[in-house]
Amino acid sequence: MMERPSWEEYFMAITHLVAKRSTCIRRQVGAILVKDKRILATGYNGVPPGLAHCHDVGCLRDTEGIPSGERHELCRGLHAEQNVIIQAAYHGINIKDSHLYCTNLPCSICMKMIIAAGIRKITYEEGYPDRLAEEMMKESSLELFRLTKEQA
Repeated sequence: MMERPSWEEYFMAITHLVAKRSTCIRRQVGAILVKDKRILATGYNGVPPGLAHCHDVGCLRDTEGIPSGERHELCRGLHAEQNVIIQAAYHGINIKDSHLYCTNLPCSICMKMIIAAGIRKITYEEGYPDRLAEEMMKESSLELFRLTKEQA
């Protein structure tokens, strides 16, 4: 008999597929929002529609030697978590009490948006070096679950 993936494995696998659409030179990140085992929206990191992609014009963060987890505002692109929230809003989809699946732990800017949007749970695989994001997550009522690649 064929073994079916768990819901966590299923949604995380889709998140990895979404990440493949990323146009970021440094890191491909994917995010999906789920409610009642239904996908509400997807997002990956990249520039807003109509702007030149980083792989075409270069990466300011690379040029300036900015380490991961610092100076988020110096980037042409949106994070996957920002894009998934924007996509839901653009299409009028209610994401309150939804579950975010993301390939990486969100940064502090994304964490503020996640908390304000009423997202209740985050499942991620890899960490991200942002102490403020971790502090805000602990202060909030968010549930956090790390799904390692061995579990997926």
